[in-house]
Amino acid sequence: MAGHSKWKQIKHKKATTDEKRSKLFSKLANVITITARDGADPQFNSALRGAIEVARKNQMPQANILRAIKRVTEYGDLEMLLIEAYGPEGLGILVEAITDNRNRTMNEIKSLFKDYDAKLANPGSLLWSFEKTAEGYKPKFTPETSEEAREKIKNLIEKLEERDDVKEVYSAIDD
Repeated sequence: MAGHSKWKQIKHKKATTDEKRSKLFSKLANVITITARDGADPQFNSALRGAIEVARKNQMPQANILRAIKRVTEYGDLEMLLIEAYGPEGLGILVEAITDNRNRTMNEIKSLFKDYDAKLANPGSLLWSFEKTAEGYKPKFTPETSEEAREKIKNLIEKLEERDDVKEVYSAIDD
């Protein structure tokens, strides 16, 4: 019986979980690096302390956390982007990204927007329809949309979240 090896199944499950953890760790490391710009000592930088706590809750190794903090002194050129876009039927989409190369990230995200009938919006043109909370951005209202538009937005969000640079994606549809 080909393909029914117990060890092969374990190997494939481990590979998928390792890939998910790797993506999560890289996103958490970017957040730590961004917050460490205001000070590399968690005692005096509450945002860094919070980011480290989140990383520890997700079982990120201490060596990775220290490496992320050290990156500020070595590279220090990571930046946070807030990208606004209109999806199908004018649905609002906010994308938070952390990147070391703004042009590359913007071009990749624009390409995804084009594939899913979304358009880049001017900065600040959509932010009014979202409310900033402790967890991120929350839409102030949910517009009526077709099922097709909702499906396109969900597929777009899924593709965006696969990107390493993308930290979080918010939309005006309720999940």
